[in-house]
Amino acid sequence: MAAHISTLTDATFDETIGSSAEPVVVDFWAEWCGPCKMIAPILDEIANEHAGKISVGKLNVDENPDVARRYDVMSIPTLIVFKDGAAQKRLVGAKGKGQLLAELEEFLP
Repeated sequence: MAAHISTLTDATFDETIGSSAEPVVVDFWAEWCGPCKMIAPILDEIANEHAGKISVGKLNVDENPDVARRYDVMSIPTLIVFKDGAAQKRLVGAKGKGQLLAELEEFLP
C-alpha cells in the first residue's frame, strides 16, 4: 500500500477520521472486488499528488463490517469523503482518475 494511504479498521476509524486536519477519502473495498482493484492505483496517485491537502484511507468491508454498516455501504467500491469528522460526499463505483479528481475538487485547496 502507498505511503500516503492508511489502513482503517472498526477500531481505528472514528479516531482517524475525527482527528484529521484535512478531508479524508475512505475507500470501502474488499479483496474479491475487481473494480476495487482497478481504482486502488488511482487512489495511490491521488494520495501521493495531494499529500497534505487530502488523506486517503482504505477500509476492508469483510474485515470491518461495523463501519461499513454504519454508513450503509451496500456496494463496493464506495468512496466517502469525510471532513471535520462528518461524511460530506459519497461516490459509488469505479471511476477514472480525471472523474475522481473532478468529484474531489471541492475538497482540494
